Amino acid sequence: MIAAPTSGSGKTTIARGLMGLLVRKGYRVQPFKCGPDYIDTKFHTAVCGRPSINLDTFMATPQHVRELYTRYGAEADVCIVEGMMGFYDGYDRERGSSYEIARELGIPVVLVVDAKSAAYSMAALISGFVGFRRDVRIAGVIYNKVGSDRHSQMLAQVSEDVGVECLGCLPKAASLEQDTRYLGLDFSAEADDNAAIQLLEKHVAWERLLRL
Repeated sequence: MIAAPTSGSGKTTIARGLMGLLVRKGYRVQPFKCGPDYIDTKFHTAVCGRPSINLDTFMATPQHVRELYTRYGAEADVCIVEGMMGFYDGYDRERGSSYEIARELGIPVVLVVDAKSAAYSMAALISGFVGFRRDVRIAGVIYNKVGSDRHSQMLAQVSEDVGVECLGCLPKAASLEQDTRYLGLDFSAEADDNAAIQLLEKHVAWERLLRL
C-alpha cells in the first residue's frame, strides 16, 4: 500500500508513477484504490492495462474486500494499493481507513511523507505513525519534495534513527505536482508520466521496495 500522513503528500502521483515504472520493467501490476474513488482508478487502469479495483470497508464487508484483492491480484506479479486521505482517516476514527484495509489484507505499507518544511521533526511524525497501531507493518518511507542533497542526508538519518527504511528522497519537481479541485485531484491537464517515472527510477529504491 502507498499511503501518507495527510492528503496532498504526493501519494497519488507516486503510486501512479510506481505503477508505470514497474509496468515498463515488465511486471504485471494490479492496481487498487482505497475508498469509493472513481477518478484515480481510471488513471491506474490506463497505466497498468488492468482494471483498478476499489477496496472500501464502508460500503463492503472486510471479507468482500479480501475476496476482491485475492481475485484480481491472483495473476499479477505486483499489487499496488493506493491509500486515501491520511492513513488512519476513516468515517469513524480509523474505521473505513486505509489503515483498516492494510490490516485486513495483511499488506505492507510504504509511507509517502511531504518533507518540504522539516528535517529531524520527521522522526517524531514517522515514529508516531509506526507506533500508533502495531497490527500493520510500515515497511519504508519515501520522502517527497526534498530540497537538497543535504536535506536527503538528514532524512536518511531520520529513518535510521526511527528504524524505518528510507526508500527514496524525491526532489521538488513540477512533474510530481498535481493540482487539486473540488472532490480530488485535477486531471484535466495531461500528466507528464514519463518524467515522473524517470524521477522515481532515479531516486527511489524500487527493487528494494519490492523485496520488502
